[in-house]
Amino acid sequence: MAGKPPRDTLLFALDRFDAEAEQSGSGERFAVDLGCGEGRDTAELLRRGWRVLAIDGQEEAIRRLRARPDLPPGAQTRLETLVCPMEAVHLPPALLVNASFALPFCPPEAFPMLWERIAASPLPGGRVSGQLFGVRDGWASVAPRMTFHTRAEVETLLRPFVVEHLNEAEADGTTVEGKPKHWHVFHIIARNSRGPG
Repeated sequence: MAGKPPRDTLLFALDRFDAEAEQSGSGERFAVDLGCGEGRDTAELLRRGWRVLAIDGQEEAIRRLRARPDLPPGAQTRLETLVCPMEAVHLPPALLVNASFALPFCPPEAFPMLWERIAASPLPGGRVSGQLFGVRDGWASVAPRMTFHTRAEVETLLRPFVVEHLNEAEADGTTVEGKPKHWHVFHIIARNSRGPG
């Protein structure tokens, strides 16, 4: 919903891009927001002048994103949306692939192909940001259609990248519905190892 702040991983990645732009200048920047939900991260990208492809499996999420009152003037001209399950999506080349708390909801059998597409999408100097869930997450024992990873598996996934941020967090908390939950989350920002082209 409008008003929720963007995720810290997205802000970290955007600050890196902004610092690099100060040194080298920048043209139009394009991001994919995968599993965008109601658009808390998409809105921040648009506020910072990015062109965005926002993807979600739920048509209602896209409708709410486009209706957000906090989108900046002219944002709709830089916003493209797509209703598609993440396991079926084909990602275009982008400077940033952002997937905040979305990737764990990919079915386990589809995750390797999805990750392959994610890893192939960032342009030279581009980044991936988002979260993966760990095997000690409270949902791991009750949600067989979700994907969970060990620390070693996450590190293997990130081998093609320069890892700029990898924070493993584990704590008791609540879900967005206010239900108790044990969280085991890997927060990730990783850069295309080819560097800027």
